[in-house]
Amino acid sequence: MRLTSYAGRLFTAGAVSVALLAGSGSGSGGAVAAAPARPSAGASADASAGSYARLHTLADLAARRLATADLVAAAKYGTGSPIDDPAREKQVLDDVARQAREVGADPEATVRIFRDQIEANKVVQRELHRRWDAHPSQAPGPGERPDLGEVREEINRVNRLLVRGIAESPGARAAASCRGVLAVAGVRVRGERRLDVLHTVGLGRALASVCAA
Repeated sequence: MRLTSYAGRLFTAGAVSVALLAGSGSGSGGAVAAAPARPSAGASADASAGSYARLHTLADLAARRLATADLVAAAKYGTGSPIDDPAREKQVLDDVARQAREVGADPEATVRIFRDQIEANKVVQRELHRRWDAHPSQAPGPGERPDLGEVREEINRVNRLLVRGIAESPGARAAASCRGVLAVAGVRVRGERRLDVLHTVGLGRALASVCAA
């Protein structure tokens, strides 16, 4: 069962990433190519629209959280602070599990989704550090580093919204159509937030466990 679930999450991450990259253009300003229309036809139009709206909210919050990876990377670069921070990650996961119980969300599903948020954030951080190592002139200087504590306050704010979004979307996440609708929502978010290729890949990673099926 665990292997099946893990394989499903990998499939979802890959499918969403392919869909996102298909519309990513050549850079951060690329237009969305052939983005599918929002579900609207048939007797289940209202339900489909509702599912799309909930999954779009989750995708947008994941992208908003992913944007903080740039700030975390800049705050840590050149300080010796590791990208992997198990103590901080445990704190985040324990906190969102508690919030999930408070708002009526499934704590296990919430933690699973947030593990992907954390891993996606690290994907961006690692690539930015690699780029800055290769091109030191592009790296943030000591006076340009954001305050990590302030960045984490923003992450915590987004976390609370994301937990709420998870609590409000069990039907959309459990639906057989979730992966396809999530891919559509992800493409929309990529265009709305004008994500570059790195952050597009990160968003695909962040959405890997959103669908429960």
